[in-house]
Amino acid sequence: MGVAAGPIRVVVAKPGLDGHDRGAKVIARALRDAGMEVIYTGLHQTPEQVVDTAIQEDADAIGLSILSGAHNTLFARVIELLQERDAADIKVFGGGIIPEADIAPLKEKGVAEIFTPGATTTSIVEWVRANVRQPAGA
Repeated sequence: MGVAAGPIRVVVAKPGLDGHDRGAKVIARALRDAGMEVIYTGLHQTPEQVVDTAIQEDADAIGLSILSGAHNTLFARVIELLQERDAADIKVFGGGIIPEADIAPLKEKGVAEIFTPGATTTSIVEWVRANVRQPAGA
């Protein structure tokens, strides 16, 4: 975590009850094809499972995919758990069906970036490369 050498490690997760994972798999593949190590957790993960996986895998970032409408609750819980477990240096980004009005409050809670429908895999890969493992204040 932080300034580790080697490929960027990203946990891609589908928290909650949402059963649609095509987008998460597309993002996982794009990150992998860009040379990152990707750990895909599968469907129906709890925030606790996502954070446990990220810590166990020494992840640099967590990418959450949420289409169910539970983004405010699930993103906030992941951020809270990372802080509780002294792992707040793991960046959290996400995407899915997230209303524009919810993006700023999510970022205020600590979500680094939100990608909405129409975001390209290239833009997501570039964002991860530019923003993960950056020192605080950089």
